[in-house]
Amino acid sequence: MHPKPNTVARACALAAGLILLTPAWALDLRQAYEAAERNDASIRASRAATDAQREKLPQAKAQLLPNVSFSAGANRNHLKTDTVNGYGMPVSLVNNYNSNNQVLQLRQPLYRPYNWALVDQAKAQVEDANAALERDEQSLVVRVTEAYFDALLARAQLDLIAAQKKANAVQLDAAEKGFKAGTGMRTDIDEAQARVDMARAQELEANQNVDFTRRRLEMAVGKPIDSLADLNVAGFKPELPAPANIDDWIARAEDASPVLRSLRAQLETSRQEIEKAKAGHKPTLDAVAAWSRSDSDSVTSVNTVYNQKYIGVQLSVPLYAGGYVNSTVRQAVADGERAREALEAARLDLGTKVHEQFRAMTEGISRIAALEQAARSSEQAVLSSRKSFEAGARTTVDVLNAEQQRTTALRDLAQARYMYLVSRVRLQSLAGYDRWATIDQANVNLTASQIK
Repeated sequence: MHPKPNTVARACALAAGLILLTPAWALDLRQAYEAAERNDASIRASRAATDAQREKLPQAKAQLLPNVSFSAGANRNHLKTDTVNGYGMPVSLVNNYNSNNQVLQLRQPLYRPYNWALVDQAKAQVEDANAALERDEQSLVVRVTEAYFDALLARAQLDLIAAQKKANAVQLDAAEKGFKAGTGMRTDIDEAQARVDMARAQELEANQNVDFTRRRLEMAVGKPIDSLADLNVAGFKPELPAPANIDDWIARAEDASPVLRSLRAQLETSRQEIEKAKAGHKPTLDAVAAWSRSDSDSVTSVNTVYNQKYIGVQLSVPLYAGGYVNSTVRQAVADGERAREALEAARLDLGTKVHEQFRAMTEGISRIAALEQAARSSEQAVLSSRKSFEAGARTTVDVLNAEQQRTTALRDLAQARYMYLVSRVRLQSLAGYDRWATIDQANVNLTASQIK
């Protein structure tokens, strides 16, 4: 059943209320990931699922160990026998007696191919669960990093829009003064006013984006956030991926990726399922030892006690099951082929994703350098436009366009820096790098000073 809309709304309101009631705190990227690792519900669910899957191995191994059972029973018997005597007269005999029995049995499997395949399959299933947990933990690294830098970028965009709005207001004031002095035109005032109004609208949207990205990060870490450690622009020096060869990254990803490890384990699980199905054609052999005691087991043995002990082997040979075993083998083979093709498809897709993030890093460095130059050039263009405007060689529109170009360059530069860091985290996660080392490598680019 799907929850009713009002139920979902109440749950969201309650979650938001709990966040608002909790004291806010300042954090950097590592602290954000540490909090998310403790509080993220999907990770806790994944850990519980992994713990459940790990129990399959001791359960499978238990099938190879001795099995000891004990059974006992006690009965009160009432036996009435109706017969005819030698004179043809009916005779009824009634016999009331107690009976009881006890059986203690030990069974040790000696040859059970199904159970051996079950153990090997359980090992593969545990490996699958461990790899799936690592995949989810790597995914959490990426999710937290994206949410963190999205929040920083939203704040940077808001600051840039606020600065542009202030510059537009200054230009509007200059245009109004020039018009009153007779040196300006009405179109300058209208253009500057339109830019101021647009900046106000953009500021409202940017404020909403700041609130949304901040709350998304708060929901991930499970606590309200007072401030975030910002990017240390002065010390930020993007570096090429190491190793610098894309083929080395793809090879590492194919070897260490938790996604491929999980699929390889699933393929091994399918292979063992085939062995389990084939075991339906094979005999089984058990060693059996037992002790049994029975007292008054039947009407002919009233008041008689039997004690029996035996030890031996029990052989079971399947002869014919109506084609069931052959069908299960064919089914297992088909499932194995599906797992093999799924692994190959994931391997090819992983190579594409690694290539994408590798290019995002390498090309991101060039983009950052180009945007840094563009930011410097746009800053100089603003200064030149203002001086030319004061000298009468430029119009208000020229100044406003230069300021808009500077804001766009600074915004794109901030976005390029954050995207470079996110791409590096994604690339290392795809390649199965240690997640804490990945977080620390990104976190070192943050400054001790924090933004609200």
